[in-house]
Formats: sequence, structure tokens, C-alpha cells
Amino acid sequence: MYDLFPIEDYSSIYYNIQLVVILLTLLHTQLFDYTDKATIKYLSIIGWPYALFIVLFIGIRPVNGIFVDMTTYAYMFYRETIGNPVEIGSDIAFAYLLKLSARLTNETGFFFLCALLYIGSLIIASKNFFKSYWIYCFIALVASFSFYAYGVNGIRNGMATSIFVLGLSFFKKPVISGIIIAISCLFHQSMYLPMLAYVITFFHNNPKTFLITWFAAIPLSLVFGSFFVGLFAGLGFGDDRLSEYLLSDPSANEFSSTGFRWDFLIYGATGTLAGWYFIFKKQYKDKVYHRIYGTFLIANAFWILVITANFSNRFAYLSWFLLAIVIFYPFLKKRFFAYQHQVFGTVLLLYFLFTYMMNLFKPTL
Repeated sequence: MYDLFPIEDYSSIYYNIQLVVILLTLLHTQLFDYTDKATIKYLSIIGWPYALFIVLFIGIRPVNGIFVDMTTYAYMFYRETIGNPVEIGSDIAFAYLLKLSARLTNETGFFFLCALLYIGSLIIASKNFFKSYWIYCFIALVASFSFYAYGVNGIRNGMATSIFVLGLSFFKKPVISGIIIAISCLFHQSMYLPMLAYVITFFHNNPKTFLITWFAAIPLSLVFGSFFVGLFAGLGFGDDRLSEYLLSDPSANEFSSTGFRWDFLIYGATGTLAGWYFIFKKQYKDKVYHRIYGTFLIANAFWILVITANFSNRFAYLSWFLLAIVIFYPFLKKRFFAYQHQVFGTVLLLYFLFTYMMNLFKPTL
């Protein structure tokens, strides 16, 4: 992929290729049902080639400052190769990945391994959750608003969230699930928040409680937002990273934001609405889905409380990475409508259009 595209066009090419795939999927869903042979054939044809394209497009991109944090990671890799490593802190799993990569491969290989972990974890998770319909989930995941950004910029955090999703997908094997989720925390400490939220759902798996908490967070943030920013900055995650994100001055960074972001609140609210609709209106009883929904609501409520902080988007992603699963899980598990395949395709397009518009037509996020 090094010389195929001008570096400044990388993101627009990525999103336009995604648009083509989603439009083809939309067309297919309007013409055929889930169980039609044409659907099975379409999924088998598009699945692995599309997944391979995503891995290669992100994994072998050139090292360039246009991807912001990528040059920082390249410098860390270089320091490892000369035996003068950068202090990484408590993200132990990432530190070992960096050290191992420095001994086994070059800079390109390191970033490819990161992409493979980031994307491969989602492929396996999608297959664990949805079997032969895995590609539908995968398309939704990579169509998510921040997926590309955390593949080429917030790399460590991105890998951690994908590994967390992988852990969720082993719900039938709780020991393996717990180990994988713990590993995700060792890639990026911020994952302790969704991990704690997920643990809470094992003791109190009541979506109504979490829904009330989510709605309560909005007025609390509007009135007491600065108080919660200071409170959580004082707690930290074991190092100074939380305080730095909450209290530092904003800069021209892809992950910076200031003020109460109603647009991002509405984006997250799509997951809240989807879960409410399936669980309360359609009486969908699935303990796994209830736990995922509860985890999403708890983590998103935390972000709402600190939404006015600089770089709060970093905390938004601690719930947003689950958004595609929250919205599309019921579509791929149970039939709720006579024309559900058509509805699924339409919702998938609408879901991606937010990503498309926000990334291609907004200069800063």
C-alpha cells in the first residue's frame, strides 16, 4: 500500500471503499433474506477478501506524521532496537509486544502486527458471536466512527479495545474470557473502566438501572461537569494519563474536543436507543446482550460526566467501541421484523453515514 495512494488521500480512499462495500451490502439486503442461498454466497465471497483488505490497508501504511501518533510509536520502536527503550509504564502487554517486535521484525512488521491484533481480534470475535454471519458484524465494527482513527493513531488503545471485544465473545468460557479481558487492560490501562462496568453486570444485570444511570448523567454533567472532571482526574488509573487527558490544554489533535458535544452525545445515544428498543419494546431476553448493553451504558455515562474536558473523546471510545455490537447484535441473533434483513441494511448505511460525514467533511473532531 506504500505507493498506491498519495498519503494525504489515505483516509478518504479508505472511507470511500467502505462506502462502496456498504452500498453493495445494502443492495443485497434489499433483494434477499438472511437464509437465502444468495446471502450465504455473498457473505462467503465478500468476507475474507474485505477483512484482508482492511488489515493490509491499515497494517502496511507508510510511517508518516499524517497519522499523528504513528511517528511516536515508530520512535519507541527505534529506541527498542538500539537498546534504549522508552518508559511505557504499566501497559505491560504492549511493552512486551514492542520488545518482541524489535527483536523479530522491522518497523513495518511492528505496525503490521499491531494492525493484525487490532483487526484480527474483531474478526475472531465476530465469528464467535455470529458464526456464518460474522462479516455483517465485522463490516459494522470497521464502519464505526473511531475505528480508523484508533487503527492509525491511538494504536495502543485500539488494540486494547479489540482484545476486550474478543474477550466478550468467549462468554461461554468465562475463564478464557476473563484472561483475555485482563490482557486488554495490560495493553492500555483505560480498559479498567469497561472491565469494571462488565464485572458490575455479573452482580446486577438489570438494563433498567443502567438506562436510568445513563439518562441521569446528562443533567449531572450539564450542572456539575467541572466537578466530575476534577474528581476523576484526582482518581487516575494508576498513573498520570487520566489527569493529563482531562486537564491538559487542547491542541490540534484528532482526539481533542472541548465543550458539551451534543453531536457525540447523540451518536452514543443511538446505542442507548437500540438497546432500549430491543430489550424493553421487543422483550429481547439475552443475558450476554444485556451485559454488553450494561457495559456500554456504564462506560458511556462516565464519559458524559466528563464530556466537557479536553480530550474527552479518548473516554468516549471506551464505550463507542461497543456501539456496533449494541446496535447490530439483536439483528443477527433473532428475527424481530418481517423484513428484518432490509431493515438491517438500512440501519447499517445510516450508521456508516455518520462516520463518513464526520470524517470527510469536518476539519477537526
